[in-house]
Amino acid sequence: MLCGSWRSRRRQPEEPLVPAQVATPVGLASPPASQEGNIKRPGLRALKKMGLSEDEDVRAMLRGSRFCKIRSPTWQKERLYRLQEDGLSVWFQRRIPRAPSQHIFFVQHIEAIREGHQSEGLRHFGGAFEPARCLTIAFKGRRKNLDLVAPTAEEAQRWVRGLAKLRARLDAMSQRERLDHWIHSYLHRADSNQDSKMSFKEIKNLLRMVNLDMNDMYAYGLFKVGTCHHSDLCLPQPWESSVPFPRPRLLWRVASFCRKAASGPYSTLSPREATEPGWEPGPRAPSSPSGRAQECDRSKNERLEGPEIEEFLRRLLKRPELEEIFHRYSGEDRVLSASELLEFLEDQGEHKATLAHAQQLIHTYELNETAKQHELMTLDGFMMYLLSPEGAALDLAHTRVFQDMDQPLAHYFISSSHNTYLTDSQIGGPSSTEAYVRAFAQGCRCVELDCWEGPGGEPVIYHGHTLTSKILFRDVIQAVREHAFTVSPYPVILSLENHCGLEQQAAMARHLHTILGDMLVTQTLDSQNPEELPSPERLKGRVLVKGKKLPDTRSENGCILSEREEEDEEEDEEEELGAVEQRRRAKQISPELSALAVYCCATRLRTLRPPPVPPQPCQVSSLSERKAKKLIREAGNSFVRHNARHLTRVYPLGLRMNSANYSPQEMWNSGCQLVALNFQTPGYEMDLNAGRFLVNGQCGYILKPVRLRSPNTTFDPECPGPPRTTLTIQVLTAQQLPKLNTEKPNSIVDPLVRIEIHGVPADCARKKTNYVLNNGFNPRWGQTLEFQLRVPELALVRFVVEDYDATSPNDFVGQFTLPLSSLKQGYRHIHLLSKDGASLSPATLFVHICIRSRATLGSAGASLCPTPALRSGGRDGGPAPPSSR
Repeated sequence: MLCGSWRSRRRQPEEPLVPAQVATPVGLASPPASQEGNIKRPGLRALKKMGLSEDEDVRAMLRGSRFCKIRSPTWQKERLYRLQEDGLSVWFQRRIPRAPSQHIFFVQHIEAIREGHQSEGLRHFGGAFEPARCLTIAFKGRRKNLDLVAPTAEEAQRWVRGLAKLRARLDAMSQRERLDHWIHSYLHRADSNQDSKMSFKEIKNLLRMVNLDMNDMYAYGLFKVGTCHHSDLCLPQPWESSVPFPRPRLLWRVASFCRKAASGPYSTLSPREATEPGWEPGPRAPSSPSGRAQECDRSKNERLEGPEIEEFLRRLLKRPELEEIFHRYSGEDRVLSASELLEFLEDQGEHKATLAHAQQLIHTYELNETAKQHELMTLDGFMMYLLSPEGAALDLAHTRVFQDMDQPLAHYFISSSHNTYLTDSQIGGPSSTEAYVRAFAQGCRCVELDCWEGPGGEPVIYHGHTLTSKILFRDVIQAVREHAFTVSPYPVILSLENHCGLEQQAAMARHLHTILGDMLVTQTLDSQNPEELPSPERLKGRVLVKGKKLPDTRSENGCILSEREEEDEEEDEEEELGAVEQRRRAKQISPELSALAVYCCATRLRTLRPPPVPPQPCQVSSLSERKAKKLIREAGNSFVRHNARHLTRVYPLGLRMNSANYSPQEMWNSGCQLVALNFQTPGYEMDLNAGRFLVNGQCGYILKPVRLRSPNTTFDPECPGPPRTTLTIQVLTAQQLPKLNTEKPNSIVDPLVRIEIHGVPADCARKKTNYVLNNGFNPRWGQTLEFQLRVPELALVRFVVEDYDATSPNDFVGQFTLPLSSLKQGYRHIHLLSKDGASLSPATLFVHICIRSRATLGSAGASLCPTPALRSGGRDGGPAPPSSR
């Protein structure tokens, strides 16, 4: 073993933990800890605020540990891992030094921590190591698992416990705490000499780190006096300072700027306004309660420290748009009473809100104890509320299971995966049981198993006639048993694509019985209506098999043949590849496997015309995306009626060699339940899938609209009728958008917002704002986008932020997708996600949303959804001025 002698090579405690030849990321690696661990470091402020600075497990993680990283039987390397002082990230050693961002992973991106041999990699390659020393870090998205072996069982436990504590603390943080933690982590990184003091040069570096390019004149004014209220400012002369200092001409401009500020409209100029081209003074914003801004550099030594830094950050993080909303409802006393808060909630469209609910919000989000005792809400409490899940665009009630779960399976959209075993393309990508684990973690309820003949009588799973790797069928079933119900209790469907002979089919049935046990549905639940589909509620914790069912006929040689063959274009493609014999054998169905197809009997959909004898509801059809689209075009209403009673599975064309996806919305419009996508391929298609199943507790089942459940419906997605709903969204601001190129300090995003409607073809639309130049920290738009909707109950709303580029396609920054029916009205924050669905916290959009149905348009609609009254035409509400590069 390559790791066999690693204990003797471990460094002694007095040696530095990071060897000189290992490139540590600038501003990320902490200095070597002393033996006693008593060195006071400014970066530990973040962990102290988390309440973990004295935790023994976390302190051990700060010192770092050398693990054996395992990838294969021959690739087993010793690597150093160390928690960063921000408590948010872990630095790790690489053999070849790379860019700093390639040397860390973030705690918030961890999906799970598994102890022992609980991953595919450790089960196959870690047998030489005792399970107590092994751990696996599983990540969200596409990042591979990290399989590690610690020197001792105690060290492994320290990391398991420490990561669990950090994850629990991060999950418990409010959005305001996340923002504070985030800005202080950047502050620590910008403090280049780690002296807990910030020079002007370090402040400018901080601004670039947080995606803000501010002109030097305003930046220096903010550095010196916050908002420059002091007219008696005395700027030090260049020769009085030993630090790099602005040019003399800039000094003259700053002094002139600050002297005018005391009585002019510049007195409340915000960092956002200082970055916008073509800015002109607008109406003066409300001043602070004291009437004077606090000076940042009070010591006048060209350094900010302690309270001066906190004052600078407070100024930097000001939200003037929230202050204006707050002052509009609070009046002159600058506090909200419970009745004033109730008025705000009613204007938000929360018509069920009561005075008691307003009082409860004050007690939940108000930070000032005195105000809380008098049932008053300050600006800080108001911001805490708007940044909380209750103030988000997604209806908090819809994050739990709120729909009727007692209807037949055919009445639900069911989260479904295609080629679930793949982690990459379907031509040469690896197959893995971990792909099933990740699909279940995303709420998937229908997974696919492509079963082929394997050596030693053991069936295997892979993409036939390709270079994809193979995994054992029994290993996949074991993963189903262990992980299928960790996220959702509702039933899982195993969609079998069977290419095995009778002997190995019997082996498949045996593995399903012995491994799944009572989880497996082997007979009907209702003896009086054996063919009727049961509900998700009745099937909680159960596994269904979708496969071919035997008729009561046999061939001349005694082999049992399937006449009810599933229509599957993948089989047609196999025949073209010369798999005629394999196809012939696949027609032979083992009675043991056939008996397991109880409620999901694979059947060929020959016609949508009503047959003389109605088909049984347990019959399931599988269609390629091409055939499904053809049925939608040619027989839209008939297809909808069919899907009101029967399950239909749709899968991507086999020609999608790179495992690309199709848009699932078109299939949902016609009521198809099992719209299977390649979960391993990120993109807008998977964003739509995640948005569709975001609600109802993310349980993987969404009740279809009434018009898609009635067997006599007249609905046709191609002819939906006239518009019934108007959706109006005013895009106001964004906050703390991520940098796209963290290795280039001067690379600042120019953000724009695009809002997309995905629904029936007549409703699909996309509109966008102007872009804001060089400001990803707190850009402002104030632009209104309006959409007319015909079938709102099927519509998804996708918010997308992009980095504008005049010469090439825009770069993706973040997105959030949700059903229109779960979108709350009023002033709301949109919490952005990355390409693979990971949180980009604290990145948010701030918008105003108005939804008016045809029955409420006009004066009634206006009372339900008032137009936002933020100032327009200036910097606070009007459209962003046209920008040019």
